Amino acid sequence: MEFNSGRRSAFKKLAFGGAAVGSLSSFEWKNEHFAPLKGNINHGVCAWSMRPLSLEELCQNIKSVGVGAIDLIGPKNWETLKKYDIHCSMCNGAELGIPDGFNDPKFHDQLEKNYKEVIPLVQKAGYTNIIAFSGNRRGMDDETGLKNCEIGLKKILSTAEKHGVIIQMELLNSRVDHKDYMCDKSAWGIELCKRISSENFKLLFDIYHMQIDEGDIIRSIRNNHQYFGHYHTAGNPGRNDLDEKQEINYPPIMQAIVDTGFKGYVSHEFIPKGEDKIAALGHAVQVCDV
Repeated sequence: MEFNSGRRSAFKKLAFGGAAVGSLSSFEWKNEHFAPLKGNINHGVCAWSMRPLSLEELCQNIKSVGVGAIDLIGPKNWETLKKYDIHCSMCNGAELGIPDGFNDPKFHDQLEKNYKEVIPLVQKAGYTNIIAFSGNRRGMDDETGLKNCEIGLKKILSTAEKHGVIIQMELLNSRVDHKDYMCDKSAWGIELCKRISSENFKLLFDIYHMQIDEGDIIRSIRNNHQYFGHYHTAGNPGRNDLDEKQEINYPPIMQAIVDTGFKGYVSHEFIPKGEDKIAALGHAVQVCDV
């Protein structure tokens, strides 16, 4: 497929004055070549996807490419973020893992205990988001899963509301990466949001995952943005860089997010192909700068 003109222009702005400084796949650009950001998107990054960089190394370097937050960090590592004035844009540490979530009542007691312990810590640390998962189906139908999630989540909802913390259930694909995961379509997650009926429960809309399982990303964002409290990016297929070798056209998707008035974080969760992880992150930020 030909790389369209809109995407070409997005990549051209990676260098000051439009000068050619290398191919996107080589990651030979240096940070000083990155154009100033418009500031319409708050950028975060998921620490796990930048391995083998340590959390300390990430904190020391991400501000240089316009990233001010890190996702999926629990209480024991928040002090490292604070040391470098880096925000935790999505906290974890209360969940039981992706397969074991709120759709199965046998996990409710432990999840309730965990979230009621961690949510006050999130508020105390000055953060607002905590991740949650539906869990795998294990033969369960959609309606039963919705009812079970509603029951389980409402056990912790008052704690989240009291402390001003938003529980964010992640939308993940079940076709490639997370076989059998229940919250794999935005319509299912949106129905759960309607049943919960609280501003303290939203969906983490992962663009990579939803491209795989349903597509039609921009329409989903325009029509249902009120249910989406956080966004993740990655290139598809492969979950790699946001470059010209993957199919997702990120600039118009980011524009759709901006147009909704979203003020939260878009966090990059791709696995860089090159050795320079920070440069790869910088390129993703530039591609998404609208």
